[in-house]
Amino acid sequence: MPNAYHEIAFTSAVKAIQDAQGSRKIYAQYEVDPTRLGETLTEPEMGYIASRDSFYMSSVGETGWPYMQHRGGPAGFIKLLNSQEIGWAEYRGNHQYITTGNIGGNDRVALFFIDYASKTRLKLYGHARVIAPDDPLMVQLAEGSDGRVVERGLVVRVASFEWNCPQYLTERYTRSEVQQALAQMGARIADLEAQLAAKG
Repeated sequence: MPNAYHEIAFTSAVKAIQDAQGSRKIYAQYEVDPTRLGETLTEPEMGYIASRDSFYMSSVGETGWPYMQHRGGPAGFIKLLNSQEIGWAEYRGNHQYITTGNIGGNDRVALFFIDYASKTRLKLYGHARVIAPDDPLMVQLAEGSDGRVVERGLVVRVASFEWNCPQYLTERYTRSEVQQALAQMGARIADLEAQLAAKG
């Protein structure tokens, strides 16, 4: 099945390396099927993105250099507008505005979502646009901002996406995940202690 992500990422130079390394045949066999993959978010992707509390985004500047930036917030800060668009509110930061400036000249971005605990990751190519503070869409994008100063919004229209393998991912856990695990363990210990006390 043709994969929209591969169509963007697999340039002629990439295909030449794949051919030299012996992996081109594996990917080429999927390119003859007329069914396309990776253009419209489905339930697994939408659920995964909605549950993320952070992601990384790269843009490209006028000099051709890529720029990587982290975005974070409570789970749900990334809004699913439809099966092909996601967005979020942009808050006051260090006033460098590199991503915003880059998007003004080249709307292509790459997003990288990762869940270290489950060792899963999702890569996404898209076209980004800036949403002005007075745009009606900002009401939805800024939902849950808790009084923080919202300077603008960003909306990304999905061009393609692909799930990435878990190989070489180191498991890490957030503070809330650790606290939840400790609470469950503490409750279990208290229950066992109560059972022992009842027998003694």
